[in-house]
Amino acid sequence: MSFPPTMELEADIRAALRTVIDPELGHNIVDLGLIYDIEIRRDGVVEVIMTTTTRFCPATGFIREAVEACVSAVPGVKEVNVELTYDPPWGAERMSPEIARRF
Repeated sequence: MSFPPTMELEADIRAALRTVIDPELGHNIVDLGLIYDIEIRRDGVVEVIMTTTTRFCPATGFIREAVEACVSAVPGVKEVNVELTYDPPWGAERMSPEIARRF
């Protein structure tokens, strides 16, 4: 199988990540701004750098597992590594404008 172009694969990964809903806020983690970076290596390994709305969020394990599962299911992805960071800390300004208007 040939490796998909990075832009196409990143779009597919972001679409998959939109299926992961933050249980506290009830919106997907992409539009909430919880995904800080997606790095796609040529060997099909994907690095996702993300955060949660608060440090010690009780849903962290659930969200992390959901990210790993949905990204792993994207064709062309061979492995997924999820890194949690709190630098910079998440804030409502990271939300997409459509979501921010609802709060």
